[in-house]
Amino acid sequence: MIRVLNIISDTNIGGAGRVLLNYLKYADRTGFEIHAAVPRGSLLAEPLAAGGAAVHEVDGMADKSLDLACLGSLKKLIRQVDPDIVHTHGSLTGRIAGKQCGKTVIFTRHSAFPVKPYMKKGPGMWANKFLNEHYADAIIAVSPAAAENLTDGGVSPRMIEIMMNGVEPVKRLSPEACAAFRAQHGITPSDFVMGIVARIEDYKGHTDILEAMAKLLPERPGLKLLVAGTGSYEEEVKRRTAQLGLTDRVVFLGFQSDVAPVLSVLDVQLNASWGTETSSLSVLEGFSMGVPAVVSDYGGNPYLVSDGVSGLLYKTRDVEGLAEKIRTLADDPALRERLGLGARREYENRFTGEIFAGRIEEIYRKTLEARHGRK
Repeated sequence: MIRVLNIISDTNIGGAGRVLLNYLKYADRTGFEIHAAVPRGSLLAEPLAAGGAAVHEVDGMADKSLDLACLGSLKKLIRQVDPDIVHTHGSLTGRIAGKQCGKTVIFTRHSAFPVKPYMKKGPGMWANKFLNEHYADAIIAVSPAAAENLTDGGVSPRMIEIMMNGVEPVKRLSPEACAAFRAQHGITPSDFVMGIVARIEDYKGHTDILEAMAKLLPERPGLKLLVAGTGSYEEEVKRRTAQLGLTDRVVFLGFQSDVAPVLSVLDVQLNASWGTETSSLSVLEGFSMGVPAVVSDYGGNPYLVSDGVSGLLYKTRDVEGLAEKIRTLADDPALRERLGLGARREYENRFTGEIFAGRIEEIYRKTLEARHGRK
């Protein structure tokens, strides 16, 4: 039995937390014992426990990668749990604690962002390389884009295992339930329904979607946009919605713990990110239901969506290009159907929860064998 202690610094349920929760649904419980350390009061504690992890709440480290004040607490916990592997998600403190306790350490890079110039050469690059390589035995990158992010900062490719995310399939609602959801939110049978399921932050591109929609509405008045999520940029997005005269065409749904009703009524899912995007779980959940996607070509999106097969790509921040892709799908039901079938096939072949969990456990075994000669 291999014991794994996951350390995650999130106080809310973000992408990294959802990845861990997805893994728990498909973990091999005969071969792996899963523990999780989270900040005290984290919203992740309850669902992780419900998913079968032994949960340990830690004072400090809340939403911080580096919090040396809790280093001692983490080391004490690691000694108590005595894991074979310490697997961290956004916690450099956890990596340091794991290494100081003599454990095999793996960390996952869940995001991709422009590498600062000072980290691409000279002392900055060497410091970044040291931190990442000294305090880990292996690094999981959830997309080739995340791996490139690491190597641009000096990290050796030999340290990196690329592993795309996978998700549990989302079940489509019944026609009656879909009709009720549509009626609740003022969606008519003739509407072309688009949706974005994401945190509402500037870099998620909500305003680009609004601008594209405003360009299309004079010729296609039946467009409807569902916005699922909350975030620090929400009021700005609502303000821009009103400025563009889109108030009756955009529905703000807030945080949705269950995305099945939203995905069930979509003709197309949108992802307009221009920052931090690697392997969108919401796009994959849409794929599991056969919902095609229109996405920017930023970060990991091109590795997730095969252009012309499971969706359409447009150049990042190109509002005209985004509008054209939406127009193409709105005008061509046969293309939407073909892309939807392609999205479902892509999900089944590449992005299921079983494939995802098996790959993680393969990396666990491989890393232990390389460090200790143990399988």
